[in-house]
Parts: sequence; structure tokens; C-alpha cells
Amino acid sequence: MKAIIVEDEVLAREELKYFIKNYSSIDIVDEFEDGIEVLKFMQENVVDVIFLDINIPLLDGVLLAKSISKFAKKPQIVFITAYKEHAAEAFEIEAFDYILKPYSETRIISMLKKLEMSYGQQKEIPKKGSITDKINLWKNDKIIVVDMNDIYYCIAKERVTYVYTKKEEYSVNLSISEFYNNLTKDKFFRCHRSYIVNITKIKEIIPWFNNTYNLKLQDIDYEVPVSRSNLKEFKQLMNI
Repeated sequence: MKAIIVEDEVLAREELKYFIKNYSSIDIVDEFEDGIEVLKFMQENVVDVIFLDINIPLLDGVLLAKSISKFAKKPQIVFITAYKEHAAEAFEIEAFDYILKPYSETRIISMLKKLEMSYGQQKEIPKKGSITDKINLWKNDKIIVVDMNDIYYCIAKERVTYVYTKKEEYSVNLSISEFYNNLTKDKFFRCHRSYIVNITKIKEIIPWFNNTYNLKLQDIDYEVPVSRSNLKEFKQLMNI
């Protein structure tokens, strides 16, 4: 994995570099002290992860992350900050993690391990256009090969996506957006910010509050919501 650090405090930057170099195989390719320089760098370079402070000169870390989240090739964002109040915004842009200063060694090491595991899982998941409909998921610390056709729905809970078949629950350490990008779009639809549904498993479309829908699925006692922002696309997809 290739990474950059965006941090204007020298001591904090050196401490973070120490943890990354000693507890991971992540390659730090550059360091920055302000957001504008990062945007210039990102226009010509691709990295896998950005360790990002929020209180940086010229362009604060939250605005920088929002800009980067619109890139076609989006790196993981790990916020490293002394400010608790931006955690909700970090969740909105699907940041990988949000770590508060002063650093906790245990917390940093745990984050680095999860980051590398997530990167490895992305490599393992078949990309769009693959001839296989199999996908690798996790259950009880084991990688289970699952047929995509058996997936009923998926739920996002922070940085983990939970995947449900008729009888089993699995997980993958990817955001729901990342996971959705690796599913076949002829069967799966992002019906809500936190949900993906297999449209071939829909049994009933139930009108709900504010002109939205709940989707009752075959064989299982569960209803998946359709958000208002996804309603128009869903209606077109289902010819409603």
C-alpha cells in the first residue's frame, strides 16, 4: 500500500510515521503540511491511503477529504485529529477511521492491521467483468467463498459491510460503496445509503412513509428500506 501523511505538526507526524513503519508494510511516499499541496499531488499521483489531520493550513482536512472522495480512484481516508466534533462528517464521506490525539498505540496498531486486511480483501474480490459470480467474505475469522446469487441484502455499519444470505451472516472490512462496486449491477441495487438489495430476491414492494418503499424479501422475515434519494432510480429499475 502507498500512503501519504498530511500533518503540520512535526512531532505528531514523526510519531505517526514510527507506528506505520514499525507495525505495517505501508509505504509512505510523501508528506504534506497543507491541503492545497495535497490536491496538486493527487491530480498526478495515486495512493491507497491518506493519513489526514483536520486542522491544517489553507484547506482544512474535512474539505480536503470531501474533494478527494469525488475522485474516480478514491484512497482510504484515516483522520488523525484532536477534534471529536467532525466524526459525523467523517462517517458521511465514509472515512476508514477517525483517531483522536494523543495517539493510543493499541488503537493505531489495530487501525493499521484493519487497513491492510481491507486492502487485501479488495484484491481478493472479483472485479466487474469477471467470469465468476463468487465473492470472498468473512465468517468466524475464515474466508468463505459465497455465490453472489445467494446474497439477499447488505447493511453498512461504520467501516464494515454485513452480507446476508438466506441462512448466514458474513462481513467484509469495506465500506458499502466499495463493496457495491464489486457486485454485478444486473442483480444488486444500492437502495439506501446503508443498504444494498438483490433485486431478484424482492417479494413485495410495500408503500411506506414519505412516499418511499420497504422491500419484503423472499424466504426471510426482513424488510429493506428504499430511501427518497434512490426512489426515482428504483422505480425506473422496477418499472413502477
